[in-house]
Amino acid sequence: MSETALVTGGRGRSGRWICDRLAGDYDVVCVDLDHPGWEVAEREHVTFRAADVTDGAEVRDLVSEFDPDAVVHWAALPAPERHAGSRVFETNVTGVYNVLDAAGRADADVVWASSESAYGMAFAEETPLPAYLPVDEAHPMAPEDPYGVSKVAGEEVAKTVARRDGVSVVSARPSWIQYPGEYNCRAVADGDLAGGAGNCWSYVDVRDVADFVAAALAADVDGHEAFHVAAADNYLDRPTAAAVEEFWGELPAECELDGDQSALSTAKARGLLEWEPRHSWREAADADVEPPSLLAE
Repeated sequence: MSETALVTGGRGRSGRWICDRLAGDYDVVCVDLDHPGWEVAEREHVTFRAADVTDGAEVRDLVSEFDPDAVVHWAALPAPERHAGSRVFETNVTGVYNVLDAAGRADADVVWASSESAYGMAFAEETPLPAYLPVDEAHPMAPEDPYGVSKVAGEEVAKTVARRDGVSVVSARPSWIQYPGEYNCRAVADGDLAGGAGNCWSYVDVRDVADFVAAALAADVDGHEAFHVAAADNYLDRPTAAAVEEFWGELPAECELDGDQSALSTAKARGLLEWEPRHSWREAADADVEPPSLLAE
């Protein structure tokens, strides 16, 4: 009998790719605010449930019903420029607390979506120069916005659950997620450098994100660990250090970047999870790939 993975935000743009990747390896419970409707047929190994992750009772009900072996928490409000700051912070922090708390008490291992925004560069009024390059997971986190600080708070929740319940909790810090044939980062590449300086022009393909989640669930992670999830290169098609120096007028004292190498190091994920990004904008930007469906054909 297959193990069960409960995925919040499973009908979202990246969430459906994660559900698709896990289905078969797990029986996937795809949780989102809305149900696709009883008139549609569920795909094999996929079950839908509607729930609000900010409602602790609803989350506990679902975890009690399915007793999952793994929980992937991908539901969040991602854009502080589209919502009131208090709504972004409250939704994200309440959601991560409810889901991870219930998962830990059910002895389920967890992967959840933190963010590169936790470092505080993405939404800062004046984008700070990274302390060093490439940025690793130990880089100082100093967000000034409700989204970034909600992710910092979420990682503290993750550490708490790992300590208290002895489960594995992985905080994924994805870069700007792109979709095959729809690489919006390339439009930014044609504009002012300021458009992508908040993450030093990093990105990641959604298929690599889904593979990362699968690798994190399969790995033997002790306690809490955070990992970057990013492509190997920048999306500018030029040396990363040169772009950094042009935008900021200087390089950090410690800068070891080779060519168009990503400013976000994924060495930790390679070493502990045996995960590496497989996709680059060079082939994926114009790729014709059908998005996954979680419904029966």
